[in-house]
Amino acid sequence: MTYTSLHWGAYRPLVENGRLVEMRPVPWDRDPSPIGASLPGAIDSPSRIRRPAVRRGFLERPGGSGEGRGREPFVEVDWDTALDLVAAELRRVRGEYGNRAIFGGSYGWSSAGRFHHAQSQLHRFLNGFGGYVSSRDSYSLGAGRVLLPHIAGDMDWLLARHTSWDNLAEHCQLFVAFGGLPLKNAQVSPGGASDHLLREAIDRLSRAGVRFVNLSPLRSDLQGAADCEWWPLRPGSDTALMLALAYVLVDEGLHDQAFLARYTVGFEPFRDYLLGVVDGQPKDPEWAAARTDIPAPRIVELARRMAAGRTMINVAYALQRAVHGEQPFWMTLVLACLLGQIGLPGGGFGLGYGAMNNTGSGRKPFSGPRLEQGTNPVRDFIPVARIADMLLRPGAPFDYDGRRHRYPDIRLVYWAGGNAFHHHQDLNRFLHAWRRPQTIVVHEQYWTAQAKHADIVLPATTALERDDIGSASSDRFMLAMKRAIEPVGEARDDYRIFLDLAGRLGFADRFGEGRDTLDWLRHSYEGSRQRAREQGIELPDFEVFWAEGCFEVPRPAQQTILLEEFRDDPEAHPLGTPSGRLEIHSERIAGFGYADCPGHPVWFEPPPPSHPLHLISNQPKTRLHSQYDHGAYSRASKIHGREPLTLHPRDAAARGIADGDIVRVFNERGALLAGAILSEDIRPGVVQLATGAWYDPVDPAEHNSLEKHGNPNVLTHDVGASSLSQGCTAHSAQVEVERWSGEAPPVTAFEPPRFR
Repeated sequence: MTYTSLHWGAYRPLVENGRLVEMRPVPWDRDPSPIGASLPGAIDSPSRIRRPAVRRGFLERPGGSGEGRGREPFVEVDWDTALDLVAAELRRVRGEYGNRAIFGGSYGWSSAGRFHHAQSQLHRFLNGFGGYVSSRDSYSLGAGRVLLPHIAGDMDWLLARHTSWDNLAEHCQLFVAFGGLPLKNAQVSPGGASDHLLREAIDRLSRAGVRFVNLSPLRSDLQGAADCEWWPLRPGSDTALMLALAYVLVDEGLHDQAFLARYTVGFEPFRDYLLGVVDGQPKDPEWAAARTDIPAPRIVELARRMAAGRTMINVAYALQRAVHGEQPFWMTLVLACLLGQIGLPGGGFGLGYGAMNNTGSGRKPFSGPRLEQGTNPVRDFIPVARIADMLLRPGAPFDYDGRRHRYPDIRLVYWAGGNAFHHHQDLNRFLHAWRRPQTIVVHEQYWTAQAKHADIVLPATTALERDDIGSASSDRFMLAMKRAIEPVGEARDDYRIFLDLAGRLGFADRFGEGRDTLDWLRHSYEGSRQRAREQGIELPDFEVFWAEGCFEVPRPAQQTILLEEFRDDPEAHPLGTPSGRLEIHSERIAGFGYADCPGHPVWFEPPPPSHPLHLISNQPKTRLHSQYDHGAYSRASKIHGREPLTLHPRDAAARGIADGDIVRVFNERGALLAGAILSEDIRPGVVQLATGAWYDPVDPAEHNSLEKHGNPNVLTHDVGASSLSQGCTAHSAQVEVERWSGEAPPVTAFEPPRFR
């Protein structure tokens, strides 16, 4: 049996006459993602990169000006020419500037397969070459990943141990969801999503009588619950609401003082801030009502309900993708501490239920085989969302997690996996930064904007065109991913590309260790046996696994409850925080002296809005990030070929906009075209435009050109969440919308570039 593990599901590819015609979901998946339908037709579409290509100006003068990126035509070349050119540039930059001038820019979502994981392959190659400047954290969780080790523990450790859905169905009474539980987000998981869980989980909880509260500007952020209240609070005001809920708990004596005394540190300074002792302003429901648009009596009533029964408090990843994004994550923890239900069945807190499929699966945190990446001798790094700052301001200082660092001077960017033109904010500023390095090398499958703005483009295979192993932490199945079709055009897998480059640069034996792909799969599989045994998992022999095609990871004997062992005995099972306890006030963070992230959660008054509508640029329903935006499922959702923008009928009427109109969305950073959808299920004053539409400017040579396809990152601003994390702040953006009159420019995002 042939299986393919993708970030959004497990499928059985149907191939006829060597061509992919259908992606059939595996029979055990209870809620398969329709994103898989995009692969047939897209995998060999005109958007596919078929041969190595070099930007004309770079081919004529390697390492010269980057001003021609995105503007000049490409020249297709043979593989030897392309690899010789890449090797020469790597050798030149290292010789002239050192390895600290090389940036390994990979985001890691290119493949669910564990061996052909583009980020791991790139890091292993660059480590073998002497090192590179790396990035830390993620756009999804930049603020949360830095904050959590100080106050609760490592983020990945916490996510793998979240209280399971089956436990919540038995014991939870009230599920309070800040940012909702969006089904569209739970389609995906980094190492694969072999069995989709969220829709059935919400149904099970509903049948068990669990009541839900969806605190989000979007009603669609929580669907399928039988008893669900929608509270359309003002975007960015979640921390104010959490503070008011905490105020009611403390003011009415509903907080668990025994839990606070035994399991937490720092309640007293936070309490003084909460009650207004510090600044003269109690953070009471009346104060919060003016900031959230939620009436004070409703806030009081919700706090009392939370204290009266078993309550799960969940916060979506999206809330920390904002200025001061650490605060809602921190306050979620504080609220749960005040209720005192952490470590108990059905209660406590969650950091991203619904953000990815495997959170709450209740399965063992075993991630399967891994590719050893080696050690990076270069210490320089950046927080992942600060790439434009790095390229524009070499040598400038930046703060991060209690230390002062400096941006390196990057001359060569090597990117394999991910797409910066999807993830990064303020794309007009980013384009200016992207033209600074001397050389940009990209491995890509399709002619995305990142490929079109590179110097050397190497065509990479897709998951269906190579052998691999699909396995994700806390997932149900490990899958043998056998090649289903031959590579399209002259595409090669990342391993072969790097092995050929390593040969040219003199370290092929060290990089490849004499193994072909199947040898590596067997080697990494065998290397995962010990980690499997530590989780009580006995893997079959590799040959048995490879022949059978799948292995089901056994469920734990007991239900998973987050921090249950810590609650049972905090001395025997301390947390990884400085105190070993949950930290309501962090002495370590306070010692950093950051005015924008002090020692306990606080409310920062936002500046006056620059434009009347708040933009939510959330994850799309019809693709993962920007992957397969050119596929049938994503393209079917477009309006006049453009990404849909949802706005409230009241806001549309005030601007003369009708359903289905093409609209111009703009602010001081840029402008784009989108298709209007009118809906009562969005809060007035808010518009929603999903990320991932392939960047498509009218004139690539023009600064601040109109983007005609609907990529919201021409509108989001590129500043760090705080001095602590420097995380992404995409959700702190305001815009204006107007009806587009006249003929709209055609969408050309999915067309290949010009060739000489």
